[in-house]
This record gives sequence, structure tokens and C-alpha cells, in this order.
Amino acid sequence: MSLENKIAKALLEVGAVALKPNDPFTWASGIKSPIYCDNRITMSSPAIRKEIAQGLAEAIDKNFPGTEAVAGTATAGIPHAAWVSDVLELPMMYVRSKAKEHGRGNQIEGKVVAGQKVVVIEDLISTGGSSLVAVEALQKEGLEVLGVVSIFTYGLLKADQAFKEAGISFVSLTNYDALTTAAKEARMIKEEDIPMLAKWHSDLKSGLLQ
Repeated sequence: MSLENKIAKALLEVGAVALKPNDPFTWASGIKSPIYCDNRITMSSPAIRKEIAQGLAEAIDKNFPGTEAVAGTATAGIPHAAWVSDVLELPMMYVRSKAKEHGRGNQIEGKVVAGQKVVVIEDLISTGGSSLVAVEALQKEGLEVLGVVSIFTYGLLKADQAFKEAGISFVSLTNYDALTTAAKEARMIKEEDIPMLAKWHSDLKSGLLQ
């Protein structure tokens, strides 16, 4: 079994992903979605969070050699960044969506070392916006961002374009196609729902639902 399928299966088993083809969720953007992914649920499963941390660590070693620190996005990326930093024995920091309005006014927490090579840890990539906000904040402080690694991606063209324009590479452990395949195998969705799920994803990727 491939890593993407293994992680997809684990996310479904722990309840981090819900699929409702006939009673869709509503995203903040207003998009009606048959899938809701909440990777925060994995925090409550030691076995799965360790598996995810190992997968993220291996992705960093493979795709971003020379990484000197990891930075989690607030808030969902923070615990995973902590576990990955333990696996790789690297410094860790985290990045808020904006600077605090009190205290020291930090946007980045942790020791910031200009010139340090860092990888951003994200839980989920949809359009890529939150990840690239973190990337920009780190770059402004003089860090060299090698790339972004996440647990899950929807595989949107908009995200691909945004990362390309920013000159940043990203890697995800699993994706929408792997999740729907795992859900089908686990009989969490019906055979007749597969075409609709595929069309929704195709429309989302092409921007028809945005």
C-alpha cells in the first residue's frame, strides 16, 4: 500500500475526514462540498499522529534536503510541526496569520535565525493561501523557505498556480483521489456516488465552483 493510500485510510478510520455526497457541507467560501477534512482530530490518536509525523519527516528528507528548522502554521500545523521537529531533531517555530496586537507583536514564535533553511508544516492545502502567508512572513525575517509539506491537498489548480508564482514547492502526504478510493474500499461511500464525487472535484480543480 502506498503512503498516500495508507494516510488516507488512517484519516478516514480516525474520523478526520467526513464524506457526505448527498448532504454536502458548506465551506466558509460558500462552496458546497461532499467532503470535510479536519486533521486536528489526528491529535487524539497517538498511532496515527506518529505515522503522519514520520511521513512528513520523510517527505522533508526526500524533497527538501538541508532543512535546518520546521515552522508550523497556526493553528492546525503547530502540533504536527512539533512532532516532526522531534523526529528530525530540528528547531521548531510557528507562524500566525498576522502579527499579535499586544506584547512583542510577533507573527513568528520561536527562535528566528536569519539565513536558516526552513520548511513549513501545514495540515491541509486548498488554495494555498494560508501556507503562502506563512512563507512570506518567514522570508521577511530573512529565513530561506525551502518548501511546504502538508498532510492533505485538494489538488486545486489555483493552489498550483499560487505556489508557482511564489516560487515555492509543496508536497502532500495524501489527496482527494486517495481519500475517495479509500472510502470506497471501506464502503463509506456507495459505488453510484463515485461519478458525482469525481465531477465535483473536477469542477473544483478547474475553478467552476469558485
